[in-house]
Amino acid sequence: MTDDDLPLSGQRRTIKDAVSSPHLASVSLAELRTYREHLRAEEARISYWRRLIHARVDLLRAGSLGDSPIDVDALARVLGDTGTGHVRQALHRVRAADPLPDLPALAGVWVTPSDAAEAAEAVELLGAAEQTLTSYRRALHDRIDEATAELIVRYRADPSRALEILS
Repeated sequence: MTDDDLPLSGQRRTIKDAVSSPHLASVSLAELRTYREHLRAEEARISYWRRLIHARVDLLRAGSLGDSPIDVDALARVLGDTGTGHVRQALHRVRAADPLPDLPALAGVWVTPSDAAEAAEAVELLGAAEQTLTSYRRALHDRIDEATAELIVRYRADPSRALEILS
């Protein structure tokens, strides 16, 4: 595959673009499926933390706009509206019984700021953390796409292998 064959930045590969991955070629089909599921679980964990960061930034910004505390209606608006016309949905993969994933090095931004300067500093720290998580998430998407493409190539070569997961 040449650079011209790669998807443009920000675009995900499609099924028709599926090509075998040289470094996944020696991985068994069962290991490949497990690897892909681990990547997807990690992506869900990172997405969860990104949503928490976005919500915290929204709360900090909403709190700095007025002197009064945020009431329940305002909280629902802040946490539900993404600013793009889309509404944040409830998490589907995280249940109350599941342990929450760790979020490294952000304990300092979860305190309640006492003034606008502290709120702005927290928003800046959260923005940097969100950028780090976004970069990591993009890398995870690339690996998930690569593993998916490898599965597709293998299933095209031997369609009966796709039925193994049903038994």
